[in-house]
Amino acid sequence: MMTAAQLRAARVLLGIDQRRLAELSGLSVATIQRMESSEAMVRGNVDSLVKLIAAFEAAGIELIDDGAASHSQGRGVRLKADSASAKPVAGARPDNKPSSRTRARS
Repeated sequence: MMTAAQLRAARVLLGIDQRRLAELSGLSVATIQRMESSEAMVRGNVDSLVKLIAAFEAAGIELIDDGAASHSQGRGVRLKADSASAKPVAGARPDNKPSSRTRARS
């Protein structure tokens, strides 16, 4: 399983917005928004979660589960050690700044 915080962190780590993540995963922007607004664990059907995780894995993101080998305890995300072999994410912003089309949240 994935938490909403992991989902948001993975997207930010890749430097992509919700629209680009929707394109990469084959999901709608509304589905991505709903998943990111979940309280703790991401809510969604199994097919949607599988697509989302596959998109992150293809982009070189590793999801860290509770109890996984890590310097700290708890869940998280990181780039895979072999992320150089991962497919580059077209449309990613190398400076990790939101695009001018992205609205700030209040």
